[in-house]
Amino acid sequence: MERLVVWMRRHRWTVDLPLYAVFVFLAPNWVGQGSWTVRAIPMVFLLPLLVRRRFPRTVALLILAGTLVAYTNEIWAYDRGRAELGMAVVLFTLVQRGDRRSAALTAAAILALDALWGFSWGPSTQNPTLTIVAIVPLHIAAWALGEFFRAKGQLTAEEEKRDEAQTRAAVAEERTRIARELHDVLAHSISVIVLNAEGAKLARHRDPAAVDRTLDTIVHTGRDALAELRRLLEVLHAGQAARTPQPTLAELRDLVDQSGRDVTLDVTGDPGTLPASAALQAYRIVQEALTNMIKHAPSDATGRVGITFEPPEVRIEVTNTGGHSPPAPALPSSGRGLAGMRQRVEMYHGELTTGSLPGGGYRVSASLVVSP
Repeated sequence: MERLVVWMRRHRWTVDLPLYAVFVFLAPNWVGQGSWTVRAIPMVFLLPLLVRRRFPRTVALLILAGTLVAYTNEIWAYDRGRAELGMAVVLFTLVQRGDRRSAALTAAAILALDALWGFSWGPSTQNPTLTIVAIVPLHIAAWALGEFFRAKGQLTAEEEKRDEAQTRAAVAEERTRIARELHDVLAHSISVIVLNAEGAKLARHRDPAAVDRTLDTIVHTGRDALAELRRLLEVLHAGQAARTPQPTLAELRDLVDQSGRDVTLDVTGDPGTLPASAALQAYRIVQEALTNMIKHAPSDATGRVGITFEPPEVRIEVTNTGGHSPPAPALPSSGRGLAGMRQRVEMYHGELTTGSLPGGGYRVSASLVVSP
């Protein structure tokens, strides 16, 4: 059925088939002498209606000219129904296309032709005035119907534009989400890998066992990063169905251990009551805060991750001390970390505060408001 509708939209002339049938089978009202072929000539005058959508103005002129010829000939003049219906169709077409100027001129010409018919052939009827006025509602209806279909077409076009805009917005939002996820995954993992590699390089002579532990951390971090990237690629290729599983708060212990720093984890409340989407945002906020610590805090700085579940709110706090060793060489930064955290917090109508601590170090505090 849908294919049939699409095909008919591409071949609009098929919609007019019932109309053409009316023209063909409408009872003729011919008078005077002449062969059947001569009397059927008005049917030829109506043939331009077949291309009225492609050439509306030209077809309107041809129909009006044909009607003028018919109304000035005694044989065809009384076959008025076909002529008036043809003029109504071209009037409807012009109005529907928004060509109101041509439609107004056509309407004026129709009134003039109806007056010509009334003065020429009306006296032979019982009530010539009524026969002239009675046809006017047909053309008023044609104009009104044209306006209706034009407004409907405009509304459909606006809806299509709105749908297209919503689709573009959804695509942009999805790209932003994926970019944010890539940033969180890569920034954290690469920072851990680089800093651990530098630490292993420094410790290779005085503590070979530490080098092995550090290399194990690098291996695990790299494998986890690859798994996250595969998951995101599956989202790109397979869509919504491939978005699970995502990291959960149950994996926070692995995330903290992966950082390679002395970081404690305190969880208060039941994280199982948190929706999966909110749990993912909380996980990413902690991940980004730890990434900033790895990038900017001295190597001997200690940290703390605290998460409190008090429905309908989740409070997250990540802090680190100032440390005493010289800071590690600065790693490249995209500048999107804090902006990404702020966007995640805004999704759940929470608050985000960041800043340096009085005794040195840094603090990230965030809250997510989860509807019950």
